[in-house]
Amino acid sequence: MTKPRSIIIDTDPSPDDAVAFLIALGSPNELELLALTTVGGNVSLEQTTINTLKALELVGRTQIPIYMGADRPLKRELITAPEVHGNTGFEGYDLPEPKGKAASGFAPDKIVELVMQNEPNSITICAIAPLTNIALALQKQPKIAKRLQEIVLMGGSRSEGGNVTPAAEYNIYVDPEAAEIVFNSGVPITMIPLDCTHKALSTDARLEKLRAIGTPHMEAFYHLLKFNRIFDSEKMSLDGGPLHDPTTIAYLLKPEIFKAKKVNVTISTKSELTRGMTVVDWWGQTGLPLNTNMLYDLDSEAYYDLVIERLALATG
Repeated sequence: MTKPRSIIIDTDPSPDDAVAFLIALGSPNELELLALTTVGGNVSLEQTTINTLKALELVGRTQIPIYMGADRPLKRELITAPEVHGNTGFEGYDLPEPKGKAASGFAPDKIVELVMQNEPNSITICAIAPLTNIALALQKQPKIAKRLQEIVLMGGSRSEGGNVTPAAEYNIYVDPEAAEIVFNSGVPITMIPLDCTHKALSTDARLEKLRAIGTPHMEAFYHLLKFNRIFDSEKMSLDGGPLHDPTTIAYLLKPEIFKAKKVNVTISTKSELTRGMTVVDWWGQTGLPLNTNMLYDLDSEAYYDLVIERLALATG
């Protein structure tokens, strides 16, 4: 049997983040989750950590270490998203306050430690939040760039436009300087932009299929995801809201359900009009290195079947 791929998930949990790390836990034959690192993003660092603890306790997987990281971007003030995810980031279902606490240690330091103490090219970072922690780790120890197997991130857009501004997707917009460091690092990057995730909608039929599993944590996520889709479904007049972040884990599990193209991606940091824009050189016009494997399409039915199957298996 092939050894499971070792991953670190960097996260700012709203419910779709939690689904991402829980389906990783539901896939032990393919993935080994070494740690969760939290960052200020959708909500404050303190709240993202609470939400991570709540999700792990819901499924009885409290052995996974959680390390708290940066509470703000490298050079800017944190912009949260209560209009999308509610004040706590976990609206729609009341989960108990967590009993556990984060482990000691600063998340970027722990990322460096894990990457340096393991074999080269054996760890993948799944980044589903602003990229501050990852950039800080790269700045602290540049050697990790050549030791990481890959960074798989949810963020950016090509032709879909932004979901915060006309130009920018939230994760990149919040800390564009961090994104610039990551995309220029030389680490192999797979980027899953809005062009792809906007095709992965939490329709009524898909949520009912999830709920039909009948276990307590699936009932909880039925309600959490039902709330989580409201903002986008109303804003974009869609039949459900996009389930963004689990695409990172789904790609590691079943890359064949996605379509990809190697491109150059440059991050806009200088202009407020285009702050956080991922400038995708689709036709190779700049001659710049192909620094990104960009996923631009997916089989949405296969994606949801995988998410439901592995989420059901997440309990310890």
